[in-house]
Amino acid sequence: MTTTTTPAARTKPAPETHLQRTLNGALNELAMESALAAVFHLENGPLIDHAVRGFAPRDVQAILRTLSAHAAASGSSGQDPDGGRTIKLRLITPGAKSLLGVPLRHGNRAYGYLVIGRKEGAVFAKKDKALLDQASDGITKALDREGLFNTDVVMGRAYVAHEPAPPQPAGPEMFPAVTAQFTPELQGKIETVLAEVGQVVPYDRAWVCHYDPLAGNVEVLGLGGDAKGDQKDAKKDLKPGQRLTLDSSAAGWAVRHRKPRVDHDLASTQGRFLDHKHLFKDRFQSSLVLPFFVRGQVGGTLTLGSKEPQRYQTTDARTLEPVILKLADLMQAPAAAVPSSTPDHDTGEPSLQPLIPVSSEPIIRKQERQAAIGEFSGFLATEIREPLASIRAQLEEVTSEGILDFDPQTRVENAMRDLIRIEAILNEILDFAKPLELNRHLCRIPEALESALVVLATDLEATRIQVSKDYATVLVPVRADEAKLQQAFLSIFKNACEAMTPGGHLHIQVSQHRAGKGLEVQIVIKNDGVPIPADLVDKVFEPFFTTKRSGIGLGLPTVKKIMEEHGGSIAIGSAPGEGTSVTIRLPGVSRGPSFRHRGRGRRPPHRRPS
Repeated sequence: MTTTTTPAARTKPAPETHLQRTLNGALNELAMESALAAVFHLENGPLIDHAVRGFAPRDVQAILRTLSAHAAASGSSGQDPDGGRTIKLRLITPGAKSLLGVPLRHGNRAYGYLVIGRKEGAVFAKKDKALLDQASDGITKALDREGLFNTDVVMGRAYVAHEPAPPQPAGPEMFPAVTAQFTPELQGKIETVLAEVGQVVPYDRAWVCHYDPLAGNVEVLGLGGDAKGDQKDAKKDLKPGQRLTLDSSAAGWAVRHRKPRVDHDLASTQGRFLDHKHLFKDRFQSSLVLPFFVRGQVGGTLTLGSKEPQRYQTTDARTLEPVILKLADLMQAPAAAVPSSTPDHDTGEPSLQPLIPVSSEPIIRKQERQAAIGEFSGFLATEIREPLASIRAQLEEVTSEGILDFDPQTRVENAMRDLIRIEAILNEILDFAKPLELNRHLCRIPEALESALVVLATDLEATRIQVSKDYATVLVPVRADEAKLQQAFLSIFKNACEAMTPGGHLHIQVSQHRAGKGLEVQIVIKNDGVPIPADLVDKVFEPFFTTKRSGIGLGLPTVKKIMEEHGGSIAIGSAPGEGTSVTIRLPGVSRGPSFRHRGRGRRPPHRRPS
């Protein structure tokens, strides 16, 4: 007799997710006979239970329906008459219970509920309410500590994740990430190729770099040859995964010129090239850098260093061609797939995909446009910037040799100026397309504003634009990249100056406001110039939108990107007769000393400097 097992019988229970483990741990610490923790994974989405104790499934469904209706009706957590956040409920079932609930909050956003229950007629004391508030705060801290909050929600992604996401650059959907090519497996293959190189052309040290056209630098993938004997200086050596800019490395020179480079006097080049500096300090005498090509484009470089003088010649490039081809083949091998923002892991847990609401058409168009920008930027980096860099490098060589007469020399220099202008535009587009790398530290907003004003001091004086400032006496610092903030403020000031006629007025106000449990710094920059037409206000932050004769329309989109990377927001308002105002909000650091502005640049709102 054969027994068949139905699919339902074979189905294994879904494994416990990281979110469920964290919530169950929090409920175990509550000395309550019945408790429930439920989460809104999506804005306006259903409330889903993840940790339950002491409630029947029927009771759970009734509680979730009631709390979902309460959240939809109020738009925020209900308020207890005593001034707390708790919500009182009564469950009428065969096992009637008195319930007490509290919203779970992260920042200003309610993402779920914590509910406790007792037998019908039981009274909840103020101590129980305080305990519930404390437990809800503990759950939020635990989820935050485990990395389960997704604060960069784009197109309906879950705000609370089932599993902690791997660290990724901000805004991966909006901008292509700078992906590292280095892996231990690839390093081992490259070291094998370098061993073959040593049998053809001897060297004392060698390394291979991969060229990243979008980032505009080269990445060290593998090294071969002598190891450092002095461990004290080992931290300063080149290491796999390290990146070198094109302008500050001999490898970058070979990429830009698309030809080999031989050096026999490293003392004269070690100040210019960082990779030569590493060789020079170890008393190397000569070096050879060879570019290799992948699908017709520069894929990377091979660098050889020797302690023998006059060791290498350009003819060594032809000798190494078979090995160079092996390096090119390694670079052409398919890279490991980068996990997408919504991974489809077969974990057995119920998928939330059917619950994701259909995104609005403008959001879809925005994401498609940003994806197109990323693809177009990759094309510009490989097909446009590389040839331009090669042309410019050759023109530099011609002009530096002094073989041209005055008239041809002048024409070549004019052509180089145009090339430099084109390269600047390309770099602006590529910088906008790639994720920002923020060097965060505690910053004082007034100082960043003042630094940007100093840059424009000459222009402000020439156009007789008056600047008035109203800085709050006490301001919390913000954790930000001060250079990026100065760049954003400078762009806003420039736009304001271009909109105003000579003798205009620029007003800057900085204040501090409470945002939920924290503080935020608000910066308002207002000018009395020509207002932005009402039908164009919503378009000023779109990439490549501009009404100017010059420029490519990336100024304000870059400003918005900088503010959003810092967890802030930016808005713009304009009306006839009132000019234009830009409002920026940045989260403040409430822990630590507040910044008391000591009067520098302080002006009453109604006064203007003479």
